[in-house]
Amino acid sequence: MTTDATRATNPTSQADASPTTQADASPTAQADASPAANPTSQADASPSGAGGADAASRTVAEPAPEPAGPPLVPAGPRSATFWAWTGLGLVIVLGLAALTRYLEQNVPAFAEGTAVEDVAAAIEYPVYAILLGLLGNAAVTLLGLRDRIAAAFRTEFFIKTGLVLLGASINLAVIASAAGPAIAQAILLISGVFLFTWWLAGRFGLDDKLRALLASAVSICGVSAAIAAAGAVRARREQLAYAASLVIVFALPSIFVLPWLADLLGLSPAVAGAWIGGNIDTTAAVTAAGALAGEEALQIASVVKVTQNALMGVVAVALTAYFALRVERRADAARPGLGELWRRFPKFVLGFVAASVIATWYLDAAGADGKATIAIVNDLRVWFLILAFVSIGLEVRVAALREAGWRPVAVFASATVFNLLLALGLASLLFRSFAT
Repeated sequence: MTTDATRATNPTSQADASPTTQADASPTAQADASPAANPTSQADASPSGAGGADAASRTVAEPAPEPAGPPLVPAGPRSATFWAWTGLGLVIVLGLAALTRYLEQNVPAFAEGTAVEDVAAAIEYPVYAILLGLLGNAAVTLLGLRDRIAAAFRTEFFIKTGLVLLGASINLAVIASAAGPAIAQAILLISGVFLFTWWLAGRFGLDDKLRALLASAVSICGVSAAIAAAGAVRARREQLAYAASLVIVFALPSIFVLPWLADLLGLSPAVAGAWIGGNIDTTAAVTAAGALAGEEALQIASVVKVTQNALMGVVAVALTAYFALRVERRADAARPGLGELWRRFPKFVLGFVAASVIATWYLDAAGADGKATIAIVNDLRVWFLILAFVSIGLEVRVAALREAGWRPVAVFASATVFNLLLALGLASLLFRSFAT
């Protein structure tokens, strides 16, 4: 997927809970104020996002008492000034998104015949969107506008909508064509890489929420998996941006390195495709690498990646339960029930699954005409994800990224190497006699 992003007690997290970012807690934003959009701690002691009226000192696992004082931002109608600033912010977000789309579609053509032709063709829209968002962030901060227009950075809404639409591209009938080996590889690979990354990140002393994002991103499907994990564990935007950046940085060289290694090792097209699909963390990059390896390799790579993507919801459910029952549960707190798990569960995952089921049925019923409709849905998904990545760039606070330091990079790099080796072994075992 295209391409899908550190929470520690620091000045940045305090700023997120301060009046300067009250837009995130406003009635306008509360509709999308999910766990990923609001910090759950200074350490883990900020509003939970359930209705926007939780006391900042309450932990996530506690039942929701009546607030002792007024909410951070009083409910009621907004002033004309507020809506004017929000409108300006929305214009900035849409403008940067349009520029992102323009660059994504035209840079490869501009670079044709040059030394950077292959690199330009491989760069995906998250790269442009995040970079332009960061440039916009610097500009509006220097102009003193950032906090006034922050209500327009609807990252949560854009991300959730984009991921629901992503489900339409996962055709369950396609997965069935290589169901046995693809599902076996996906389950074994995701489990092995996730657990290894989680363990290694713990050894490096990373925050549990960042551990979850990195482990999900490297083991499943990159940025989209990190987004789903962020919703389940209530990670901060800076953590999501950091994880997304690592995915992009590592995915780009993989497009060229993995097909070359597959040829060097003399892998069959099916094994090469399964290895590529199980390693590269974004769907578009998998497609690019698979195309370099050959048509048969591309088909297998796509099925393997789609199968891993389909397991994203299962991981989100598991993370929701684990963080509610273990990580964020106080020793003296009552064991959270099903209601608490349901409240924390990222509901958009249900939309993701429903879109996949509906798209599978529709493609079977409509045939070739259905593919054109799904293509429109996929294009709309790209627009929403571009808006999300632009908003992430606009919201990033550099202090939090600096504080993360080198340790997350070391963890992600080590997990990528482990993923390469494990996926190669599984692909060689499960796809050695496979024929399309």
